[in-house]
Amino acid sequence: MLRDATTSAAAPAAPLPPDGPAEREHRHAFTAMASPNEIVLAGVPPAQAADACAFAEAEVRRIERKYSRYRDDSVISAINARAGRGGVTVDAETAHLLDFAAELHRQSDGLFDLTSGCLRRAWDFKTGREPSPDALALQLARIGWHRVQWDGRAIALPQAGMEIDFGGIGKEYAADRAVAVLRELGFRHGFVNLGGDLRVLGPRPDGQPWVFAIRHPRREHEVCARIALGSGALATSGDYERFFIAADGRRCCHILDPRTGQPVRHWQAVSVVAPLCIAAGALATMAMLIGAPAATRLSTPGVGFLLIDADGHRHTHDPEQLLHTPAEGLATPPSNASTPALPTASFPSSTFSTPS
Repeated sequence: MLRDATTSAAAPAAPLPPDGPAEREHRHAFTAMASPNEIVLAGVPPAQAADACAFAEAEVRRIERKYSRYRDDSVISAINARAGRGGVTVDAETAHLLDFAAELHRQSDGLFDLTSGCLRRAWDFKTGREPSPDALALQLARIGWHRVQWDGRAIALPQAGMEIDFGGIGKEYAADRAVAVLRELGFRHGFVNLGGDLRVLGPRPDGQPWVFAIRHPRREHEVCARIALGSGALATSGDYERFFIAADGRRCCHILDPRTGQPVRHWQAVSVVAPLCIAAGALATMAMLIGAPAATRLSTPGVGFLLIDADGHRHTHDPEQLLHTPAEGLATPPSNASTPALPTASFPSSTFSTPS
């Protein structure tokens, strides 16, 4: 059930005010991981909420320091610096994330690939410059998780110039960890929003769910759906976050197919609901990469989704009836449209437990 919504939402997803009187809420805004973020706690004294939010923010910043490719002292930079020269032994938390990424690679038939971040060296989304064939070929030769030597303790990138990047799971993992910190401190009502990727701590104190708006992929200040969550997570991936329009009219977005180095084209946006934010985010990215078969392959227990294709048609799987009424302007697929009947993959929507 999708319900009309016209509230502005510039981020992929944003909270909406409650229909009735709001309980006491503490909102803590901060910037990290190149995103505007917010932690919301409800039904607790302001001083306690402020202290708890500070601890949760500190956890987000810890993960950013540890896994940012922009920091020379991060784990990721240490691994990448050894490319072609030997391996790096990693701690248990990093090993857990690498195991998860390896499983995503397997279940996506190689499309979710931690080594594909090098493609950003070929593409320039700030100036709208497409890469030359030679520049693209150079980076494609450095991609391939199947070539990475990973034994559960140490990782080695076999070729100079190869790299890994947690950009597809790092922010979502941080949202899960921030909620884990709040839960350990005894808080039960609120959510963490990291740049539109959301993990819910628990419902409002009166038991009602939090309601979030999903932005329209083509009209920035409109929303195409609302979603009510008392638990779990929501993540969105789309072709509107970083893109340029090529001279021939093609939309070139920042989500790049590791097989070809070219931007994905089938979906305008993918929003996924799953028990964990790291799962929702990975599945949203995976769906963008898989294309049309995603509508079949994501239809699995524990996962809900809203897919909007290049023609504006929506495709939903909503076993928990969390999505509410389609917005105007979103077309319904023709009655004779069908999704390719491919085998359903067992995507890891709830098998990943966040390290403590």
